Parts: sequence; C-alpha cells; structure tokens
Amino acid sequence: MTETMLAGPRQTRSLKRDLARAERKRKRNAFLLVLPLILFVVVFFVAPIVGMLERSIVDTDLMETWPETAEAVRAYDWEKSAVPDEPVFSALAQDLTRSYEDRTAAAVARRLNYDISGGRSLVMGTARKIARLDQPPASWRDTLIETEPDWGRAETWAAVRRAAGPLTDFFLLQAVDRQRDIDGAIVPVPTERAVYLQIYARTFIIALTVTLLCLMIGFPIAYLLAGLPENTANLLMILVLLPFWTPLLVRTAAWIVVLQEHGLVNQMLQFLHLTDGPIRLVYNRSGVIIAMTHVLLPFMILPLYAVMRTVPPSYMRAARSLGAPPFTAFRRVYIPQVMPGIAAGSILVFIIALGYYITPALVGGAADQMISYYIAFYTTDTVNWGLAAALGTGLFAATLILYAIYSRLVGGVRGVM
Repeated sequence: MTETMLAGPRQTRSLKRDLARAERKRKRNAFLLVLPLILFVVVFFVAPIVGMLERSIVDTDLMETWPETAEAVRAYDWEKSAVPDEPVFSALAQDLTRSYEDRTAAAVARRLNYDISGGRSLVMGTARKIARLDQPPASWRDTLIETEPDWGRAETWAAVRRAAGPLTDFFLLQAVDRQRDIDGAIVPVPTERAVYLQIYARTFIIALTVTLLCLMIGFPIAYLLAGLPENTANLLMILVLLPFWTPLLVRTAAWIVVLQEHGLVNQMLQFLHLTDGPIRLVYNRSGVIIAMTHVLLPFMILPLYAVMRTVPPSYMRAARSLGAPPFTAFRRVYIPQVMPGIAAGSILVFIIALGYYITPALVGGAADQMISYYIAFYTTDTVNWGLAAALGTGLFAATLILYAIYSRLVGGVRGVM
C-alpha cells in the first residue's frame, strides 16, 4: 500500500519531465525550421539598414588620412581662439605633405568640400604649394595662412573640427536643412541650400496622392472581382496581374509614349473636344502620378481582393433586411470587415511609392524628382555616402513614424465603426 502511494507522485513527476522534454524538443525543431528565414532577414535586411545608419554618423575620412591633424584638433582648446596655434598647423602641414605624396589627400579634400565651398581646391592647392618648399618654414601657421588665406578663417577650422571624427552629426543635420555654426549651435542652413525638407515633402505628397488614387481605383475593381464567380474572377484577375509580367522599364517607357504631346491620350482629348491642343502630361508631376498609380495599382487590388473574398454576402443582406439603407450597411457592416485589406494595401503602396526611383526619374521633370533620386545621385555621382545614408535614414525614420500613426488611426477608425 505504501509503495503504491509513493509510485503515484513519482509517475506524475516523470510524466511532467517527459512533457517538458517534448515541449523543448518541439520548440527547438520549430526554431530550426525558421532559422534560415531569420538568417536571411538578418543578413539581407537588418545588416544593410544598420550599415546605412552607421554611414550617416561615422565620419573617418579625415581621421584616417590626417591622423595627427585630427588628434591635434581634438586636443586643442577652441575657447582660446577659433583659429588654432602653431602645433595644429604643424600637424596639418605634416599630414598634408604625406597625404599628397601618398595620393590620399583627395579623400580629405572631398570631405571638406561637402562642408565648405572650395574645400577641395583649398586642400589640393595647399598640398601642391607646400610640396615645393625646399625646407620647413619657421612657422607653419604663418606660411599656410599666407599660402591659402582660408586657413586663417574660423569657418575653415570649424569644418575641420566637424570632420575630425570618428562620429559626426553633420550629414544628419544636412539632411534636414540644418548645420552647426562656428560655436557649435544648430542653425538653419542658408535659404539657397535648404532643399531637402522640400524634397521630403514632395516625396510624401506624391506617395500619398498615388496611394489615394490606387485606393479609389482599386477598391471598386476588387469589389467587382470579389462578387463574381471564382472562374470569372480568376480570368479577370489576369488583367490585374498583367503588369507584373511586364518589365517596369517597359511600362514606364510605354507611359512616355502614351502621354507625350502626340500620344494616344492627347489625341483622344482633342478628338472628344475636351482640349483645344495637346497638353503637357509627361516630364511633369501629372505624368509621375499617372505612371506610378498604374504600376502600383495591383499592390492595392490584391490585398483588398483577398479580404473581400472572405466577407460573407449574407452580412450585407442581413443589414438590409433589418432596415439599414444601402450606404449605411456598406459603411457600418462591409467597410469594417475589409479594413484590414484597405490598411494592408495602403501601407504597401505608400511604402513602395516612397522609395520609387525609375518612374519619377524617367517620367518626371527636374522639380518632380523624389528623395530616392538624390540618394542615388549622392551614392553614384558625388560619392557622398554620408549624405546619401542620412537621407535614407530620414526616409526610414519618417516611414516608421507615419506607419505608427497610420496604425493608430486605422485602429481608432475600426473601433468607431
């Protein structure tokens, strides 16, 4: 009797251990199954974004090329004077001479040119002139200022201090039309250089316009497809998916042909006597919005269609039978059920439109380029990776903020409806 009573708790503990072991094994197998996906996301999504964020705040060009100058600049007491004394100029002369002989001065020249006008010619011109000196002068400070008077300006040394690294906020401030003055305070950049906030606003306006147009056009199409028999809906869905099977460059070029002054759209407008002559529809904002709306429309229709197919038609009939007018039944019964599709399609189209490059670059004019054009420009043409990363970081941060706001708004609307 006693052995039987003791065997019960032991069997219970053994059963718990077996269950816990089986649960751990199940979790381990599940983790191993998703491990390739986690590695893929980390390597090809998280790591590039972290690299972009790093490039926007890491600034090592001057520090690596002119190490003694960077060290001297950081050690100097700038409260004494905005133009440093002889030890800093001596370190600058030694670094200039060595980098000119090693052909590495161009990296510092390019970096200073980002900050001050004429920075490249200042560095390269000074390096060439001091390389011709037969012997070191008595005072490098007097010699360099006499050779290039800009070395005696406080603005030049403020730029050197900002570039001394290894971390800087220069590119992030530049991306929002701000800069630090000689005293280190954050101030707006001059009006003629304040362009990036305007470009951000233009990018978000175009993306929002395209998203609203896609929703206005895509909602009736998805509603029609969801109400058709499955065979007919699948047949018509081919027309929606057709753009996916055509290269983006071909679609964009086709819109240039269709929207040009003697294109199909202008001919139809004149044939219907809606316009007296050809109107400009390409290489401006109208062309960008039309082409982007066409390209991104399937990204709105597909989520809407997937959600609308799951909505039972009996719900609408029940609302109508209970006395609700058609619009009230549509607004209070149907819309809340398809709201996940609206939110998914809108977010998908909006985020894709924010980073669009090919279509605005080909169809838009100079005043219609989006932020992606300037990121590509600074990456490939001027090799200003810091500013390109800062612009990308600003776009990434703004997208996350808008996504959070949009999610709260959609949740609030759903709660009300």
